[in-house]
Amino acid sequence: MAFNLSTFRTRALTAVVFVVVMLVGLLWNQWSFLLLFSIIHFGCWIEYQKLVALIDPAYSETSGLHKILVVLAGYGLMLWFTNEAYVVLGVRLHELGWWMLMICAIVLPVSEVLLSQNFSLRSLMYSLAGLVYISLSWGLMIALRNGGAFLDLGWIVPCVLIAAIWINDTMAYIVGSFIGKTPLSPISPKKTWEGTIGGALLCIAAVTLVGYYGFGLHAYADLIAISAIAAVVGTIGDLLQSKLKRLAGVKDSGNIMPGHGGFLDRFDSLLLATPFVWVYIRFITDYLS
Repeated sequence: MAFNLSTFRTRALTAVVFVVVMLVGLLWNQWSFLLLFSIIHFGCWIEYQKLVALIDPAYSETSGLHKILVVLAGYGLMLWFTNEAYVVLGVRLHELGWWMLMICAIVLPVSEVLLSQNFSLRSLMYSLAGLVYISLSWGLMIALRNGGAFLDLGWIVPCVLIAAIWINDTMAYIVGSFIGKTPLSPISPKKTWEGTIGGALLCIAAVTLVGYYGFGLHAYADLIAISAIAAVVGTIGDLLQSKLKRLAGVKDSGNIMPGHGGFLDRFDSLLLATPFVWVYIRFITDYLS
């Protein structure tokens, strides 16, 4: 894979704007964090439903009510992971999310059976898969932000994870561009073993060293674990999204950013890595402590 300076410049410039938006959302406060991932949640769902409709035309015949209800159910699931600090007009978003999820879970199958002329169990399974793939992942991201499991600063975990994924992607691209020769997978021909391994090693080293010496995060074992999960599972998430796009016959899931594609293109690695980091933080660190 030859190094393309023009492509790299476009990706770099648009990434700068993207990073600024992400940092404001991540670091400002809990509400900016929730707003950021609420936008990402809905953006991912819109693209996911378009991809599935291209993969299986039967899904394109699914009613608009079905598609709206499943997205609202997903958002309810995401809100369910908020804590007592999220209150609007006296209403706890945790409780609101629970009721949204329950109402949609009841109305959705009833409306499909009674009102839809194109009921398909397969389409329902696609929607359930989206709830796990998208909504559960972003719900667990909210849980990571609010958990305070890592140095009593919950926002550090999402920031470390996101930084690790960005570093891994960038390093894998650069290393693969210069020395990559062995294709990693036919799903994504441009990825190479050299780039993947080099990117992962540089990601783990950079996150651990910068976190430890630059930001005083002395839990170096956690830094290594989170960056390793980001590199390995994040790459698998990237390949999964590439497979979906290949089945749908499209290059990008969307076009929100020049050189970066859509929401799913940008967050495919994070979608899959987040649940694994949550499991590590929630269970493994508690067990070891």
